Amino acid sequence: MIRTLLVSALLVLPFPLLAQDAPPAGEAAAEQPQPETVKVRLETAEGPIVLALEKERAPITTANFLKYVDQKRLDGTTFYRALGFPGRPDLGLIQGGAKSDAKRMLPPIAHEPTSKTGLSHGDGAISMARGAPGSAQADFFIILGGLPSLDADPSATGDNAGYAVFGRVIEGMDVVRKILAAPVSATEGTGAMKGQMIERPIPIRQARRAE
Repeated sequence: MIRTLLVSALLVLPFPLLAQDAPPAGEAAAEQPQPETVKVRLETAEGPIVLALEKERAPITTANFLKYVDQKRLDGTTFYRALGFPGRPDLGLIQGGAKSDAKRMLPPIAHEPTSKTGLSHGDGAISMARGAPGSAQADFFIILGGLPSLDADPSATGDNAGYAVFGRVIEGMDVVRKILAAPVSATEGTGAMKGQMIERPIPIRQARRAE
C-alpha cells in the first residue's frame, strides 16, 4: 500500500511542470548573452585538447595564459602530473605547463577566485596551479569529474582562496582521460605530489589560438 502511494505521488508531481504557460526548455538560457570566450588548441602526444577560455569572467588569468600561447612558451612543455582516485577512473586532475622552467616564466598574476568569477571546478574545467594566492605563472590543471573542493570558500580558515578556474575543455576529454590513466612513479614528486608524477610525461607539442 505504501509503495503504491509513493509511485502514485511520483506520477502526479511532474504534471504541473507541463503547464502551457511554462517557457520551452532552454528558452530562458537562450535569451541571456553568453560570456565571450577564446579558443585554444593544445596539440599533445595523445591527441588535441581544445579549450574555451573565459575572457570576460576571468580576464586576468585568461590574458596570462594567452601570453604563454602567443609567445609559444608552452610549446615543448608537458603534462607531468596525474592525480587519480582508486576505483574512480573519471575523477581526478592532470597538470601541465612549464614546471619551474625559469626560461619560460612570465611574472606571477593576481589571483581570480571562483567566488569572484562565478566559475567552478566542474568536469573539464581548466585552472591555474599556484602556491600562495597571486603566485600563478605557467602551470595549469584540467579537472575530470568535478572537484568543487578546489573552489574558493570564504567561510574556511587559512588559505581559502581556492584555485583560479579560467575556462573549460570543449573537445578532447578522451585525451584528458588517457593522460589521467598514464602510469605514475611511486617515488617521484615531493610533498603531497609524491606518487602523482607521470613516469613518461606527455608532450605538449604546441599551443595555439583556435579562432
